[in-house]
Amino acid sequence: MISLQGVTKRYGAKTAVDDLSLELKPGTVTGFLGPNGAGKSTTMRIILGLDRPTAGAALIGGRPYRELERPLRTIGALLDAKAVHPHRSGRDHLRAMALSQRIPYARVEEVLGLTGMAEAAGRRAGSYSLGMSQRLGIAGALLGDPEVLMLDEPVNGLDPDGVRWIRTLLKSLAGEGRTVFVSSHLMSEMEQTADRLVVLGKGRLIADEPMERLLRGAGVVVRGPALEPLAEVLLDARWTGAGELTVTGPSVEQVGDLAYELGLRVHELRAVESSLEESYMRLTEGDVEYGAVAV
Repeated sequence: MISLQGVTKRYGAKTAVDDLSLELKPGTVTGFLGPNGAGKSTTMRIILGLDRPTAGAALIGGRPYRELERPLRTIGALLDAKAVHPHRSGRDHLRAMALSQRIPYARVEEVLGLTGMAEAAGRRAGSYSLGMSQRLGIAGALLGDPEVLMLDEPVNGLDPDGVRWIRTLLKSLAGEGRTVFVSSHLMSEMEQTADRLVVLGKGRLIADEPMERLLRGAGVVVRGPALEPLAEVLLDARWTGAGELTVTGPSVEQVGDLAYELGLRVHELRAVESSLEESYMRLTEGDVEYGAVAV
């Protein structure tokens, strides 16, 4: 489990992460979203002890990263797929990691096979495409068979088969009871992969919700004769057709119960799900730090 307790990080006058508290639990794929500059990478670096927080604490299994005796056996991470010595082979890169953690070399061959890198493992890492570098980085993250996995933009450079592979892998690892924390800007892929979403904006926590709850946010459609009393009671109701209201905020159950209490006949009552992209844009509106100017 990863626990963030009031984590704040300032660089001079700039606040990159602002009083962030989270608990990322086992058995769940948690997606990490936010505009550029929202503080996602800084948060991940703090978890790994690469940056020290100005205030607060980041714990992995109840301990800071620097206190883990063999960290790769506790948390596997990929932050930069190209952070590999370019003249070292993929296999030698993983063997060096294994040696530092007393991990048997047999495990190196296992993760090379798991990530589809066995045939390319003898080549210099500097010759790898971005997709191959991502696979090698994921192999490194899996090397210690850790209980926690943290990946920053792992699908960058992967072909469609690779994207489907990483999606299946992450779900499988969470299904084994591991904690999986993954960032991505690919909304459609995150929608298919994550069970829960954490969204940052300008360093602050905007949302921490199950995926299904975020996708339910577009509203509720209710259709029937004489719905005017319902429209008067629900402030966020608007007419979207003859005898049809769309309500934002309440759940289907709440709207149905209210209609019943008002003695109204209802011919249709359904939730309108939005895409993750639509929900994300609503959440982060006003929190985009590097927005483009229309021309």
